Amino acid sequence: MNKTTTDNLDLGPLDGPVLIFGGPYSNLHATAALKVEAEKLGIPTSQIICTGDVVAYDAAPDATTQLMMDWGVATVMGNCEESFGWQDDDCGCGFDEGTECDILSRKWYAYADSRLNPDHRAWMRACPRQITFTLTGRRFAVIHGSVQSINEFVFEASDDATKIAGLDALGVDAIIGGHSGVPFTQVIDDRLWHNAGVIGMPANDGTPRVWYTVLHPEDGGIRIEHRALDYYHTGAAEDMRRLGLPSGYADCIETGLWPNLDVMPELEKTKSGAELSERTVIWSRPVMAVAE
Repeated sequence: MNKTTTDNLDLGPLDGPVLIFGGPYSNLHATAALKVEAEKLGIPTSQIICTGDVVAYDAAPDATTQLMMDWGVATVMGNCEESFGWQDDDCGCGFDEGTECDILSRKWYAYADSRLNPDHRAWMRACPRQITFTLTGRRFAVIHGSVQSINEFVFEASDDATKIAGLDALGVDAIIGGHSGVPFTQVIDDRLWHNAGVIGMPANDGTPRVWYTVLHPEDGGIRIEHRALDYYHTGAAEDMRRLGLPSGYADCIETGLWPNLDVMPELEKTKSGAELSERTVIWSRPVMAVAE
């Protein structure tokens, strides 16, 4: 099947708080909890963006996809949307062949693929590869991996050259990425690379909490809030075990520790089990990129 996709969805100027999250990963408990949290915060659907990978490791691929479709938030195509949408042979996650991540992915991918219906796959195929918007005059691009590859892992410890090249290529003030599963905000030469983390799995910090971000426009800047989300993680883990999904990921949901660190740079590996704190970053700078 020809992989014809929407290259970019432009949301235009946004004028209030913007909620960003990534990787629901088939975790219905966490996705439903975030939806409730967004409603409590009073953030409308039109100002919520997902960085992709709606379906992955967890127990409810069909129900989680349906919830996302019904919710109607703008969702970037991740490697999982691409793979499930076109029924590829594997998740296209970028795992090195033969690694533990690669071996474990075969089981959860086969399970998830068996649960998705044609409507779910059509929705995934319709997800844009990039979402753009402006906030306080700053131009943002939301992607999944890197500008070069949908499944490239970009961590805070990753080479700055990759991030700078992406910012230059897209001509934007800020890139919001996904895929790596760990939240961070990095200012590079007055421009921004941001990852909100994911809600489907913990951030390898030794706690079961998951992460999302709220961007608040302020005079002269943007307040970036990294927020933790508590949810019924025990239920999510129990569901995975009941279905016979890989135990390492079910354990991770409860312990907050990834079953392996194959995809991480060495510096990121040294942070394993170090509890993350909610934090706020103020990005205050002149506008550099100009929206066309």
